[in-house]
Amino acid sequence: MSTSSCPIIAHSHLGWEFVWQRPQQILSRLSRRHPVLFVDALRLDPQAREASFRLERVPEFPCVTLLKMTFPSARFSDGAYVDATREKLLRVALQGPLWGQFERPIQWFYDPMAAFAFAGKFDERAIVYDCMDELSAFKYAQPELVRRERELLADADLVFVGGRRLWAAKRRFNPNCHFFGCGVDVEHFGTARDHKKLEAHDLALIPHPRLGYFGVIDERLDLELLEKLADFDPGWHIVMIGPLAKIADSDLPRRPNIHYLGARDYARLPDYVRGFDVCLMPFARNEATEHINPTKALEYLATATPVVSTDVPDVVAGFRDVIGIAASQEEFVQKCHAALQNPDAEVIARGLGMAQANTWESVVAQLEAHLDSLVSSRH
Repeated sequence: MSTSSCPIIAHSHLGWEFVWQRPQQILSRLSRRHPVLFVDALRLDPQAREASFRLERVPEFPCVTLLKMTFPSARFSDGAYVDATREKLLRVALQGPLWGQFERPIQWFYDPMAAFAFAGKFDERAIVYDCMDELSAFKYAQPELVRRERELLADADLVFVGGRRLWAAKRRFNPNCHFFGCGVDVEHFGTARDHKKLEAHDLALIPHPRLGYFGVIDERLDLELLEKLADFDPGWHIVMIGPLAKIADSDLPRRPNIHYLGARDYARLPDYVRGFDVCLMPFARNEATEHINPTKALEYLATATPVVSTDVPDVVAGFRDVIGIAASQEEFVQKCHAALQNPDAEVIARGLGMAQANTWESVVAQLEAHLDSLVSSRH
């Protein structure tokens, strides 16, 4: 039996409207063949007296429905209440406004903390865990996360993992575990190569050369390295695009040539990269980055812009031939200097070729083949 048109209920620790990354890329494409109910990240409200939910449609993806739960902040520390209420609210939605639309679903997890509330409780055809990060290593991770992830790994019929080191860590707990790194929307990011188009208007007042980053600004970034870049040459302008998470605004280094532009829509990112001279991946070396396989690597490469990264393991393993990789802050600065002075056309072309060979369409087709095989084996 094929999974074609089989509904998917996805549980995510990230909001659909947050930074557009692996969950949205995969599920938006799966929604071309499967109705998708995306159970959004929990929202806490200090004024709420009881939990509630609302449903929203996604205009760009008519087969995606968002289920947004709001919980009273004062009760969020009560794990039993949160688990029971999550399950109850989903049942109310499925038995009410969503009646008949998500019967015998595939339950697809990004959030291990949600598994206790939902896994095995909705007559699902299969449980899938798409592990995109070592969430237990992130700042403010819940203490229960490790145990709950182990339980999810044991219960899952199929596990996908977004990084090589993650795959090595998770396959010990589930034999049906497969590494699929990130893909890229080559057509979307390829528009950055069209220099007949205008760059983003708010770059206009920032002089060249511009060394740019887009993504979440959090504890995974080496903030001291940003200072070193800015101080090495006051004529360099460091452009940081993305929302702030888990760190305070006061933690950010401040220099006249460091520019924090805030979050920007995914649709506009190529217009910003069109104005970058070098793309940055200034990751710190810490527990939170030990297992990351950054989505932005292929996105940068698809723009045919030089890329410089710190030596986080999956970047070294997967991109050493197409990205300038630095083992120290000093080497990072020097590689940026070299990329500005003499960008390597051969390396840039090789990186573009890698991006073109790793589209999200190809990744999703492979994921879906595994799903088809699993469901077929049960009938």
